[in-house]
Amino acid sequence: MRSNPAPNSANSTNSAPAEKISVILPAKDESLAIGQTLAAIARVLPSAEIVVVDDGSVDDTAQIARQAGAVVVRHPYSKGNGSAVKSGARAASGDTLVFLDADGQHDPADIPRLLARLDEGHDMAVGARQAGSQASLGRSIANRFYNWLASYMTGHRVEDLTSGFRAARAKKFREFLYLLPNGFSYPTTITMAFFRAGYSVAYEPIHAAQRIGKSHIRLLRDGLRFLLIIFKIGTLYSPLKLFLPFSLLLFAFGTGWYAHTYIGQGRFTNMSALFYTGSIVVFLMGLISEQITGLMYKAEDR
Repeated sequence: MRSNPAPNSANSTNSAPAEKISVILPAKDESLAIGQTLAAIARVLPSAEIVVVDDGSVDDTAQIARQAGAVVVRHPYSKGNGSAVKSGARAASGDTLVFLDADGQHDPADIPRLLARLDEGHDMAVGARQAGSQASLGRSIANRFYNWLASYMTGHRVEDLTSGFRAARAKKFREFLYLLPNGFSYPTTITMAFFRAGYSVAYEPIHAAQRIGKSHIRLLRDGLRFLLIIFKIGTLYSPLKLFLPFSLLLFAFGTGWYAHTYIGQGRFTNMSALFYTGSIVVFLMGLISEQITGLMYKAEDR
């Protein structure tokens, strides 16, 4: 995989240099877990660069990370998980970036399996949480819905849209930093952006443990944000997949109402006309959006 060749190897002078790996951990008030997490990473990847982004912690998170030998990037106040990820990606010097939580949910022993998927030719490998992982029933149901909706919008199977445990090619990951939100939904955005840009994404089954400490995610608030981001990215890359179903729905309402009024009153009403007009307008908006998206990509490819 990414191990350096032996110094006395006959082919060592002709071998390509090993890729540098940077492991990035967003952290906010994770003093209870970050020490053992960093120690586990060091055992698995002793030569990797470890970057801890302290997102305005009020405990000893930054001090513990420095004592463990990590590079610490500190936010003077909490800006959000996505903002911490962006700061870590900018500060890291590796060719490959590995992201995982600092709260003990992710097992660093799984990192080599993600890196192996990159070696197979993928641009990003995501740790897909399996049944029995720590998520509550409500979050599991929500995650399944997000996965289904994202799969529809991108045209690719999305096995775990919100997993924060992933490895990616640094150059390609940084292409989308401007798209990433500052909150907890960065995995949603980066996953959909990679798929829609034509990059290869692989999923590797993992088991997520119970986090150490208190979660910073709010199910209703952050769940609504996830939905908005899915629609935002979907309309940015594939507008007709969002506009067309609404257009067909309005057309169906118009036809149904016309049938109802024709049978009962023998006439075509203004409400049916409104539904039909709305259907045409929504479809044309989607068509124009699709053309604008095509022109945008054509300009970027030059």
